[in-house]
Amino acid sequence: MGKKKVTGFDFLWCALYACAAFSIELLLQFVEGKMGIDVSNYSSSQNIIHWVITTALWIIAGFIVIYIGKKTTDFDIWEHREKIKGWQYIALLVCFVVNIIAKYLDWNGFKVLIEWNSKEPLLFVFQYIYYLAEGFLISLVIVYGQKAFEKWFKSDKIPYGGIVLGLIWGLFHILTKGSVLVGIFSAVAGFLFGTAYLFTNKDYRKALPIITLLFIS
Repeated sequence: MGKKKVTGFDFLWCALYACAAFSIELLLQFVEGKMGIDVSNYSSSQNIIHWVITTALWIIAGFIVIYIGKKTTDFDIWEHREKIKGWQYIALLVCFVVNIIAKYLDWNGFKVLIEWNSKEPLLFVFQYIYYLAEGFLISLVIVYGQKAFEKWFKSDKIPYGGIVLGLIWGLFHILTKGSVLVGIFSAVAGFLFGTAYLFTNKDYRKALPIITLLFIS
């Protein structure tokens, strides 16, 4: 019996699995609500516990997606390594500058500084650990979304993964935040992250920390 032919849909499913992993937090909040916890008004300790559990579950889910991706497509996300060229470092720096400016306009200030000033130090630390896990899932959406459309269109010059993330992320933020503007900012950010992934030559070992830093900065 011949080996199954890998298609773009095999990669797209992995990107969608990574997206679906975000709903774990909603399920956790549902459980917390049933336990009598006011999920709209956590205490400091409840917030930290919530973030720790969500972080752990997201990381587990992310590695399950990577396992599924390897098993169904034979794509090893960690395998590809390529040196970043000088102009690509400059391009990545531009991505960071654009990202910081966009977030400054969106937040009316520097996001990290605003969050630092609005939270206790311990809460700030655990929130950013939570953000690291979120960045991990975001990176998986980009990688597998990119592979899916490269498989279909036979081109690796367009940040397809960023487009996939931008569309899903933008729509999600419009529905949850009730703001089209927030959705547009999210869509643009997703596209930017996908562009940064291409500038790393799609080397996931380098792309993961870069995408995560773009997300949290």
